[in-house]
Amino acid sequence: MSKTSLLQRDDSESNSLDDGSKSVSESSSNTSSESVHPAEEANRLSMMQTLIHLLKCNIGTGLLGLPVAMKNAGILVGPLSLLVIGIITVHCMVILVNCANHLSHRLQKSFVNYGEAMMYSLETCPNAWLRTHSVWGRYTVSFLLIVTQLGFCSVYFMFMADNLQQIVEEAHVTSNTCQPRKKLVLTPILDIRFYMLTILPFLVLLVFIQNLNVLSVFSTLANITTLGSMILIFEYIMQEIPDPSNLPLMASWENFLLFFGTAVFTFEGVGMVLPLQNQMKHPQQFSFVLYLGMSLVTILFICMGSFGYMKFGLNTQASITLNLPNCWLYQSVKLMYSIGIFFTYALQFHVPAEIIIPFVVSQVSESWTLFADLSVRTALVGVTCVSAIIIPRLELIISLMSSVSSSALALIIPPLLELITFYPEDMSCVTIAKDIMISIVGLLGPSERRNKMVSRCLTREASVAMNSAAEASLIWKRRAPGRGDVYILRVQITTLHICPAHENTKLKKDHRPEETGET
Repeated sequence: MSKTSLLQRDDSESNSLDDGSKSVSESSSNTSSESVHPAEEANRLSMMQTLIHLLKCNIGTGLLGLPVAMKNAGILVGPLSLLVIGIITVHCMVILVNCANHLSHRLQKSFVNYGEAMMYSLETCPNAWLRTHSVWGRYTVSFLLIVTQLGFCSVYFMFMADNLQQIVEEAHVTSNTCQPRKKLVLTPILDIRFYMLTILPFLVLLVFIQNLNVLSVFSTLANITTLGSMILIFEYIMQEIPDPSNLPLMASWENFLLFFGTAVFTFEGVGMVLPLQNQMKHPQQFSFVLYLGMSLVTILFICMGSFGYMKFGLNTQASITLNLPNCWLYQSVKLMYSIGIFFTYALQFHVPAEIIIPFVVSQVSESWTLFADLSVRTALVGVTCVSAIIIPRLELIISLMSSVSSSALALIIPPLLELITFYPEDMSCVTIAKDIMISIVGLLGPSERRNKMVSRCLTREASVAMNSAAEASLIWKRRAPGRGDVYILRVQITTLHICPAHENTKLKKDHRPEETGET
């Protein structure tokens, strides 16, 4: 295995200082974790390989949730809003690429990554305080990238394990005849954590591959399996579509905010934009690849969300796979999509790995470099697995984090970066107003969504507490007051119903404890 990282670091390229007084060599030791050398010519990506990677790192688990996102926005407002968000997101990616290219040309560097672009732009801004603390711009971007990308990886863990569990445990009720799905109430045979641990060693081996040129083979395989699952999904949802005139054109503002958060979360590839450009044989062609790839992605998103919502209407589930018939043909959709997500994990993992690993490697001797590299990769995969296992309602926590980090990286920072980078060069008032508006949209939308998600978390925690108190009270009343002996109770497991936020918590009355005697 090559000891060369995907994005090789060069300590000599970092010269930002915390106090503005250290030497360049001292600075490089502190900020080397993000400096990047272009890959060797033999390992660079062709235009087609770059397009494949771009498609795969943007088509993730969020795609399957777009029909319910359309339900939260309305059959008219949803597609139009998703198109606008797609255009804005792609524009912000282009801004990021342009700023990085401008700074690398200004500073005569071969490549500038996201964190470096933020740091170097702050070093030249008019404000003295920002110039002095410019390195914190880099730290902030790096932290957001780590949180976002590892968050995606944890969600991928849950997604793969959940789908694998469904395939295995629904096998005895899965038929060869495809009929509309009926609700199934199955008792899990194996805990979902068992499936996560089963996947873990295979993902560890996958992330040991550090070269995007090699990973392009797996990305191609992932795109083929994802394409196969998409064909089956569209083949089903395009049949006998009900009249969409019965669906609301516009949903409530509260629900629209949920749509906004889901839509931003779905565009997952902002962290891979600059690394992909750096790996190309002809980086000047990246703009064409970016526009082409993101146009295809946006069209796919709009079609999946719109047709899925039109097909299932108010019965649209959180993931469209839950609406598909329970037969082997459509169970294969879960398997193929999970394979695609498995290989996408490696792409999303590269960004945090290439920020953290160089710092760790710099702390050990050369003889321990490979061991330290592989150990950190294994530990990071373990972190994403453990997070998915032990954190209750991880999907809500990830949603909260993504409402901050994803929107910041995709919508807030790029316009601000353009303002800081090009403001000394007489920007037009239209560009300034445009950048400010995009940043405000990126700031306010996720802020409202975050408040709603916090409210939902608190409501569910209160519901659980109320259920526990009700159950404890039920058992306590069965004790014999004022006596030393206590009834022996055979208590059936009480079914607790945690209702949505607008309902009360209920305790089903058909499960009652039974007295069996006394001691």
